[in-house]
Amino acid sequence: MNPSSRLSVSLDRQGAALGDLFGIFFEDLNHAADGGLYAELVRNRSFEFDPIDNRSYHALTAWEKVERGGGMAEISIQTDAPLNVKNPHYAVIEVAAGGDGVGLMNLGFNSGIPLKEGERYLFSMYAKRETDEADLLQIIVETPDGAVLAEAEVAVAGKEWVKYEAELIAKTSSHSGRLLILTKRTGSLALDMVSLFPQATFRNRPNGMRADIAQLLQELKPKFMRFPGGCLVHDGSLNADDRNSMYRWKNTIGPLHERPARRSNWGYNQTLGLGYYEYFQFCEDIGAKPIPVLPAGYDPHHKRIVPLDELGPWIDDALDLIEFANGGVDTVWGAKRAELGHPQPFGLEYIAIGNEEVGEPFFERYAYFHKAIKERYPEIKIINSSGPFPAGGEYERGWASARENGSDYVDEHYYVSPEWMLANIDRYQSFSADDPKVFLGEYASWGNTYYNALAEAAYMTGLQNNAHAVGLACYAPLLCNVDYVNWKPDLIWYNNHQVYSTANYYVQQLFMHHQGDYLLDVQAEGLGEPQFAKVKAINGKLALGANPDTARFWDIQLINNETGEKQLLQYDTANVSETNSKWRELAATDWEHYTVTFKARRLQGDKGFELSFGEQDSGNRYLWEIGGWQNQDAALVSLVNGRGSCLTQSLFTVESEVDYECALEVSGRSLKAYINGELINEAEDKPLVIAPLYYTASYEKESGDTIVKAVNVQEKALDLTIELTKLGSTASARKVEIYELAGYGLEEQNDFEAPTRIAPQQYGYELESDASGFKYGVKPQSITIFRFKL
Repeated sequence: MNPSSRLSVSLDRQGAALGDLFGIFFEDLNHAADGGLYAELVRNRSFEFDPIDNRSYHALTAWEKVERGGGMAEISIQTDAPLNVKNPHYAVIEVAAGGDGVGLMNLGFNSGIPLKEGERYLFSMYAKRETDEADLLQIIVETPDGAVLAEAEVAVAGKEWVKYEAELIAKTSSHSGRLLILTKRTGSLALDMVSLFPQATFRNRPNGMRADIAQLLQELKPKFMRFPGGCLVHDGSLNADDRNSMYRWKNTIGPLHERPARRSNWGYNQTLGLGYYEYFQFCEDIGAKPIPVLPAGYDPHHKRIVPLDELGPWIDDALDLIEFANGGVDTVWGAKRAELGHPQPFGLEYIAIGNEEVGEPFFERYAYFHKAIKERYPEIKIINSSGPFPAGGEYERGWASARENGSDYVDEHYYVSPEWMLANIDRYQSFSADDPKVFLGEYASWGNTYYNALAEAAYMTGLQNNAHAVGLACYAPLLCNVDYVNWKPDLIWYNNHQVYSTANYYVQQLFMHHQGDYLLDVQAEGLGEPQFAKVKAINGKLALGANPDTARFWDIQLINNETGEKQLLQYDTANVSETNSKWRELAATDWEHYTVTFKARRLQGDKGFELSFGEQDSGNRYLWEIGGWQNQDAALVSLVNGRGSCLTQSLFTVESEVDYECALEVSGRSLKAYINGELINEAEDKPLVIAPLYYTASYEKESGDTIVKAVNVQEKALDLTIELTKLGSTASARKVEIYELAGYGLEEQNDFEAPTRIAPQQYGYELESDASGFKYGVKPQSITIFRFKL
């Protein structure tokens, strides 16, 4: 330990305002809405599941026919007389013999429908019969072996669609329930919009949120919530009435049975029961400012583009959304909001146009949105997009667009290794305060271990310390159902009856709870020396990769840039890599300054090809991807322990039966990649240096507290003195509160069995008035928040 380590915090030297710096991002992937935050317990409630959502889906997915005690029935899906044309499918039970009951059974999400003993559940459905005679239906939730968990009766009569409701009280607890709707009367019974909600939703709201998940989100205390995506915003057709349309907000409000089901690009069905009104209401409930994301009439995944002369309705959607959120009840959309139950405005301050956009069609259209919104609502802060990469052509194009249009924020996204984060703590230090601010709308390191959380905490000190340039930041993704995983890592994991927060969650919580309102100047002395990771040269095995029989490679050379030595390499189709059949190993080199050149041609397929270089093993190497991400870009990627970080990206598409001359130049840590003589990618992979301490300080107006955050990534403890000064003199604090994450193994993580294995500890110390500074032993590999009460 270094006995002279000191942080001096100047209370009278204010820095940048922190504003709404740390928030959350909700996207419906990993069944984050249906089967997640949205509390509906019935899966496929409106019989709208379809192969367009997922190849395995059909209208009776999650439903089974029930025939008991000699009962006989046929189940069909019909569309000729629907409840609503936007949800045209409904189930018809043709009963030939009632027996002891026939009908339908819903399996719910995960292991089934969860019930808690003594709690109330609200059942509803729309139904009609072929006659006016009443039919007493049994509504039962039972276990797989037939034990009744809850039950009720509903009398159905009439030839027209009518909504029926019942309350069920759970007799015992189970997380494997099945919902049954049974009849004994012969004839035809039609059902639609079959629903079961816990009465105890978050804040007991009808059509509300699952209480345990929502509570964890509220306990973060986020400054904002970005929603509803994500790629699902712009992935889809241009027609709002299409089953696979882009995410159109007007489709998500109003009566539930009038909201059309939607294909999610994440491979499942969205009921849209969690729609824009519910999003705004939820933001208000948890104290987070809403940040909606709207499509700009361009789908970069499938190259669907709204002609400029047809862009008007899309711009109107954005203007109408602002009116829906903020307009008075005397406006068209403000009146609609009031009709839904919220006459007071929601107080929208931000709006984002586009998500991870690449390609000129987006930036051309963004300008029209920006101009129209600023002309009508100059107070609204508009967020532009810079693609899904931390550097490169499309990243720079996004920033150029933001500067040209005067955007308030630029949305940056990247998922990287913990090592990348630690090597790039000062990423935003050189950004100008005069530019649009950064909205780091999606970021994470690959993993939910304590090591990931530690690296993210260190990186977040850099975000806060550079608040002159960074205005908003949110981890992603937020939620994941363990049985429906599209993406990981995630902040919160759950099944149908349990939930746990990750170590990453607790880091976010610490930074949100203890953000402060503006930065304070901090001077450090005697912290010790940085810890330099062993810097490996970018050399090792070389390999070319393509799916078998899809590409041809020739004229492959390895050139020593210092001596001029050349080696002719062979692409041998038999020389298959042990780790992946698409790779053909070429050679290995220990040179540190070299160039690899080759010619390539795609013979068939829709992908490009890759060069693997600097390979130490399959998890530690570099990739030059040519025709990656749907054959739309070229990128340089670093892999550390199997976790990838894109270093740079530019647009590039590989065409079939075209020859490409490719060259990769390695010079120390610098990389340059050329195609047909043109520089396509350029990057420097910064070496990992671990500072003796990552720290930041802020002031919170409401409490009057001075907050110091300290992240020690190194393996040794640090004896630290924190001194508060004002006008050059020591300022005394009467008390300090400490919130700490420490003492965990780097690979430890939370799970259902130990949901708080990693969780902050809190301590408090009374201080003497003449204390010259607060002394504390900062633990190895720890995250510590100090709150000084003056």
